[in-house]
Amino acid sequence: MATPSSNPAHLSVEAPRFDLLRVPLLGGFLRWRHSRTILQIPLFFVAVVMILHGILGPTLAPKNLATVLTWVHFRGALVLVLLCAGNFFCLACPFMLVRNAARRLFRPRFNWPRMLRNKWISVALFIAILFTYELFSLWSSPWWTASLAIAYFVAVLLIDGLFKHASFCKFVCPIGQFNFIASTLSPLEVQVRNHGVCDRCATKDCIRGRRETGIERAAAEADSRATGNTQGLVILQRGCELALFQPRKVGNMDCTFCLDCVHACPHDNVGVTSRLPAAELMIDPIRSGIGYFSRRKDIAALAIVFTFGALLNAFGMVSPVFALEAWMGKLLSVSNEAPVLGIIFVVFLVVEPAILLGAAAWLTRAMGGSKLALVPLAVRYSYALVPLGFGMWLAHYGFHFFTGILTILPVTQAALADLGVHLFGAPLWTWTGLPMRFVQPMELGFLLLGFAGSLLVVHHLAEEDCAPQPMRAFVPWATVCLLVGLASVWLMFQPMEMRSMLMSG
Repeated sequence: MATPSSNPAHLSVEAPRFDLLRVPLLGGFLRWRHSRTILQIPLFFVAVVMILHGILGPTLAPKNLATVLTWVHFRGALVLVLLCAGNFFCLACPFMLVRNAARRLFRPRFNWPRMLRNKWISVALFIAILFTYELFSLWSSPWWTASLAIAYFVAVLLIDGLFKHASFCKFVCPIGQFNFIASTLSPLEVQVRNHGVCDRCATKDCIRGRRETGIERAAAEADSRATGNTQGLVILQRGCELALFQPRKVGNMDCTFCLDCVHACPHDNVGVTSRLPAAELMIDPIRSGIGYFSRRKDIAALAIVFTFGALLNAFGMVSPVFALEAWMGKLLSVSNEAPVLGIIFVVFLVVEPAILLGAAAWLTRAMGGSKLALVPLAVRYSYALVPLGFGMWLAHYGFHFFTGILTILPVTQAALADLGVHLFGAPLWTWTGLPMRFVQPMELGFLLLGFAGSLLVVHHLAEEDCAPQPMRAFVPWATVCLLVGLASVWLMFQPMEMRSMLMSG
């Protein structure tokens, strides 16, 4: 394995060709320190409307804004933005709007416990959401969908109300972890433009926050004496709350695209720049706020759940799953779905990955002569599966998004009609989305794109681990990718439930 570089600046082979913050109008808006709040306000309004309609509106999922917006539009838009740009949902996250408002009244007092500074809680919550999604059919229940959104708001307020920095985002939020791992494949990254400028910087405001100058401090002290406020203003613009020091930051992992570092940098030296998607999965430097990927079993577990959870989530919507659950229920003599579903989850998320990754790691040692033990090898190559998993999420969520993209119009019409506002006449329930003959080629394209990305990462890792004969390390892991890829194609071409939408005609 190649020796990790101590300076991530030397990892890029060429200067970034594009910087989103240099784009006229859009770049100026994003550099404005209040841009995040402006983006969060409409999403917060939408979240409130979804919650109210989920609780008070129709109980039929295809006619409720909570289920249609959440399970059809939000998920599809999320993965498409991650594919085409980056983690911009976390930038506009409405939960953080409420959290920031609450912190004006209550300041957190505690640091997140050291023993919990990892991804294990968020991985467990990720699995829990996948499990409850199937067990309680969240896609068909507006009330449960609205309750999940409320629970999210409460969790954010409780955790970030007690603990400093962005503890919820970094260590708890399952949606955030999904975005973090998926954004390793995004074409944009928040990164330093010129490392020489950072080397000469004495204040390190990107991580510490931009503090008052002498003149500003004198003004604050005068204001304190006049108002009786003894605390005064210390930090004008906070730095990165996720402990990502820009000069040593590598990739998008743990980056919420909040742009606090952009606003705090006194040298205008942080941009949102282009890069090669998946490149960060091929290298193993020490990463600020993260460490070495190869030593992070928790992040490897997140990558595994992300990949095999994509297969599991899609499996829950195809016809064969119902026959399998019926057969298992009869075999176990149980009528409750929970134990049957639990066994399926264990097989998909524990047994299957253990067999595939364990066998590939053993073959890599036997054929390629790797000196690493089985677990470190499995951890190292588990990140190569992320493109495959993302391709599956894209195909799955893209299916619902594109086949149901127009459903928001009649559902909104019906919701307004209930309030006495009739927009463009009767709801157009025949409006759904693109026909399957257009959607299926896109699904196949997403799956092939993910498969190609995984093979590229595997090949790069194999060349580092077994330079004389890289094919000996490449073949076992390429076989795993092929098996997962074939399973993905089979799943996506099974008859699917048209969740949270009405069929035209």
